[in-house]
Amino acid sequence: MTKIFKQLGRHWAACLAVVALLIVQAYCDLSLPDYTSKIVDTGIQQGGIESPVPDTVRSTTLQALELLMSEDDAALADEAYSAPDADGMRTLNPDADTAALENAFTTPDVVLYMAAAKNAATAAGTTDTVAPTAYDLDAVATQLAAASQAPGAREMLQSQLTDGLAQLDETVADSLSSQAMLLVALEYDAQGIAHDVQMSYLLRTGGQMLALTLLMVAVAVAVGFIASRVSAAIGRDLRRDVFRTVVGYSNAEIEKFSTASLITRTTNDIQQVQFVCVILLRMVAYAPILGIGGIMHVASGNTGLEWIIFVAVAALLALIAVLMNVAMPKFKQMQVLVDRLNLVSREILTGIMPIRAFSREAFEEKRFDRANTDLMKTQLFTNRTMVAMMPFMTLIMNGTSLLIVWFGGKAMDLGSMQVGEMIAFITYTMQIVMSFLMLSMVAVMLPRAGVAADRIDEVIKTPSTIHDPAAPKALPADGTHGVVAFHDVSFRYPGSDEDALEHISFTARPGETTAIIGSTGCGKSTLLNLIPRFYDVTEGSVTIDGVDVRDMTQAQLHDELGYVPQKGVLFSGTITSNLKFGGDHITDADAEQAAEIAQATEFISAKPEGFGSPIAQGGSNVSGGQKQRLSIARAIAKHPQIYLFDDSFSALDYKTDVALRRALKAKTDNATVIIVAQRISTVLHANQILVLDEGRIVGKGTHAQLMESCPAYQEIARSQLSQKELNLQKEGE
Repeated sequence: MTKIFKQLGRHWAACLAVVALLIVQAYCDLSLPDYTSKIVDTGIQQGGIESPVPDTVRSTTLQALELLMSEDDAALADEAYSAPDADGMRTLNPDADTAALENAFTTPDVVLYMAAAKNAATAAGTTDTVAPTAYDLDAVATQLAAASQAPGAREMLQSQLTDGLAQLDETVADSLSSQAMLLVALEYDAQGIAHDVQMSYLLRTGGQMLALTLLMVAVAVAVGFIASRVSAAIGRDLRRDVFRTVVGYSNAEIEKFSTASLITRTTNDIQQVQFVCVILLRMVAYAPILGIGGIMHVASGNTGLEWIIFVAVAALLALIAVLMNVAMPKFKQMQVLVDRLNLVSREILTGIMPIRAFSREAFEEKRFDRANTDLMKTQLFTNRTMVAMMPFMTLIMNGTSLLIVWFGGKAMDLGSMQVGEMIAFITYTMQIVMSFLMLSMVAVMLPRAGVAADRIDEVIKTPSTIHDPAAPKALPADGTHGVVAFHDVSFRYPGSDEDALEHISFTARPGETTAIIGSTGCGKSTLLNLIPRFYDVTEGSVTIDGVDVRDMTQAQLHDELGYVPQKGVLFSGTITSNLKFGGDHITDADAEQAAEIAQATEFISAKPEGFGSPIAQGGSNVSGGQKQRLSIARAIAKHPQIYLFDDSFSALDYKTDVALRRALKAKTDNATVIIVAQRISTVLHANQILVLDEGRIVGKGTHAQLMESCPAYQEIARSQLSQKELNLQKEGE
């Protein structure tokens, strides 16, 4: 996990921008339930009336209300409104002290409304509560106006007010503010503006909700855009780092990881990390903000139902803990099984021809099916585990909603909660639970991504055994270039108990051809691979012009070499792009000349597009001999000082082999040529032949010298050449 957050830390500015945008998104998301509550409670139930202080009031109603106030409150109320217009309508001044007015109006509003309701019940001849009308309000206002003319009228009304308050039960007394809205609604109805007031409130509040929603959508799009760019950049950087590291690996590191595993780590593992980075930015960062904000809103509501949230969250965390303990080991195992499947697939596809030749299709199908089935079983287990989580999550969420409705309904029945408050509480609870649900889903994804990040980091942090020196040495500026010398060299493969090469010493000079021959597995290619530092010697040293190859930079060393591998490797592109693979300094003329020396011009010319002919991946659209000649031409076009041929003539017929070596000899008169070969005919005219046997030099000299002094060479020669060619006529007589 720390490795994933380390990758995100490289893009800290973008991550901070995402967090800031998520705070805005959370603010919008958490504000919407409040607006929903306002629409239900205020907009619908209270007719859009937000305050017990009416914005417009008739003079008669205001006078009735002032009679129910103290003298100070009555004076405050009278000053807060404008003078009556022609219709007797008074308007609230914009600069009025609304808070003080609400305290002054609340109780008189309730009492006046109750008086109107009582008047309506009397007129209806019933003792039940009857909703009053504007007529009832006017009747009560008229009665109060008439009564106010009598001596001590205000004192009498204040006494009636006290008696009226005493008749209210506690639940009504606690909600005087909402009860006071009923009088304002009745007043607006009397004015004929009740519908307009309600619609104005609903449109205003709905417009604010729409604006918040649009802002939230815009922020979510921006967060998604930034998160996608950050994750894509992380994937790009990881692929670049892994590729740069792998390109610098020696054969030892490549063999340690295996090609199939490196491909999996570069593709599938990086995709896992990239996907989780998007989730971390879009969900993990958002979930705590949303959850904490939801808890703060719920705590500020004083609904008494907060315990339901704690129960739901505790059940959710317990479920996540169980699932993590069950699924975590399988997620780690899954990556290993993906590697195994890729390895088997690669082996089968690469060796499809031998498989068919030996009729092993059925066996390989079973081997692939085993690897495929093992991966399938692991994936099924993890998927089933995750799928099993969803019903439990649904049960927790629905159970939470049921508890809120049950206990919220009781609170509504007691008058301590309104419908809108309960709707908002349910919404906030779902947001809190969903935030934990998001975290739980990410917690399930993180283990697999963590394993993938560890595997990627393992590749990046595995140092190559071949590296450039801190203070590289340069080749001598004067004198002959290209002298390759082995000084008592021994080499042992990593993890091996025995040396592959022992005490190898020889010198290869410019203008000469040094050939290395021996039985299969004697160490010929291993010896050649020590020169370009595909491996480093275990003991002794390899020098070029007196400078140890380990004291040179690899770029400087490889600039001196023209290497032709045992197995010709071509790259997708064209023939020209492959021949110019050695660098930008190679011209078309150099490429054409190299192809002519390598005896490749004939088959290149026969192609419709000539040197522009396409080469498929791995050179699959050319024959083995053609591939080998193009590989040789690629090395020649570079004009190196030292040529290394690792059994590079094995796929050529005898005639082409002779013609190629003759042309190569003319081209490489001033270069050092080292050839690893199986055929005596290839090394027959070499200036120096080294005979290897089980990692040791058992013969050194020319063909004639070795025929006289080296039994191992004689055995190889007799197995390949006739007695006449060996000049053994006398021994045969």
